[in-house]
Amino acid sequence: MQSETIEYAYDNLVMQGFMARKPSTKPQPLIMVLHDWSGCRELAHERAKYFAHQGYVGFAVDLYGKGKLGSDTDTSLNQKLMNEVLHDRRSIVSRLQAALDCALKLDNVNPQKIVMIGFCFGGLCALDFARSGANIAAVISVHGLFVKPDYPLTQKIQAKVLALHGYLDKSVTPDKLAAFQEEMHAAGAEWQVHTFGNAMQAFTNPRANDPTLGLKYDPNADAMTWHIVKSYIDTLA
Repeated sequence: MQSETIEYAYDNLVMQGFMARKPSTKPQPLIMVLHDWSGCRELAHERAKYFAHQGYVGFAVDLYGKGKLGSDTDTSLNQKLMNEVLHDRRSIVSRLQAALDCALKLDNVNPQKIVMIGFCFGGLCALDFARSGANIAAVISVHGLFVKPDYPLTQKIQAKVLALHGYLDKSVTPDKLAAFQEEMHAAGAEWQVHTFGNAMQAFTNPRANDPTLGLKYDPNADAMTWHIVKSYIDTLA
């Protein structure tokens, strides 16, 4: 398997993504991995490698900028990094577009099968990209945040939308889930939501272990998530 860090530009920032793939002379689907609030760290890289093993090009996106990294334990730093982006939420789409433009320059990438999958904060970002009217195959939110942007949405959602959600997620209460589902329905999107009954926030992250904050790894929900995600991506036209 090939892997490398890749620098690209967004505005006045240098961003540092991570690419993993198996060698191929044929076009491969592109899976853009959007990190959680701690930044483009080892976990995002591991997920890019997972998709590479499945025969896709895995590209872990940097949403913060080169060297801007949080940790598994410093929640105040993670919150600060995330809030810097959320303060200008419109920038999320342009940050993702810069990463996508970079990834599309890689050899043998299939531009007709692009999927963005985001985790926690990254899930919010993936959904915002769909809300922008981006013409990609699908976006997937895994224990992501569903709150709508604070600016008018004028574009039709073209990407298919899959959301994997933990019922015990303190940051996404049942009323917020219901509002998201109504938003997707009203937008005419092709969407699905899968809810894991006993799962909290961060249920796919083996390093998450703080139930007081509502963060808890769930091996059963994690295993089912990857089964659903692979099946979903493989069936995309």
